Amino acid sequence: MTTDLSNYDASLLPNADVLARQRYAIIVADWNSEITFALAQGAIDTLIKHGVKEKHISVTHVPGTVELTYAAARVIKKGWRKPDAVIVIGCVIQGDTPHFDYVCQSVTQGVTILNAGVTSWWDGKHVPVIFSVLTTLNKEQAQDRAGGKLGNKGVEGAITAMRMANL
Repeated sequence: MTTDLSNYDASLLPNADVLARQRYAIIVADWNSEITFALAQGAIDTLIKHGVKEKHISVTHVPGTVELTYAAARVIKKGWRKPDAVIVIGCVIQGDTPHFDYVCQSVTQGVTILNAGVTSWWDGKHVPVIFSVLTTLNKEQAQDRAGGKLGNKGVEGAITAMRMANL
């Protein structure tokens, strides 16, 4: 059985009036940009489709996947323009060295720490950080999840962000 990452139950989302007042930040790794930019576009299109105003979506680019957590922490601490949720988007494709393991472990731990609230509970408003990082064995698997036969994980990230921002 194959899962299409772009399928979801829209009835689980908040209504468009609520979403129109919210802000969402998307942090995108430029490494593997063919994949990550497609994921980011899927997230943006989905947020707008459900009522988030385009002007309330900020997109920040970073060099690679390891840098996602630093950028997310900075965006969370910005103050009055703080987002209701942050979506981090990256793509790590396994190679011949253990670098893949280090990058995957780093970003996973970083997002876990952010979600535990270490950097965001200080003002009484916790900001969920959504993990939309592909960790694949090859480029074909990444393409399948960035608008290919398995849908777009960016769509899944946007849906998750809207739900988590409105718990």
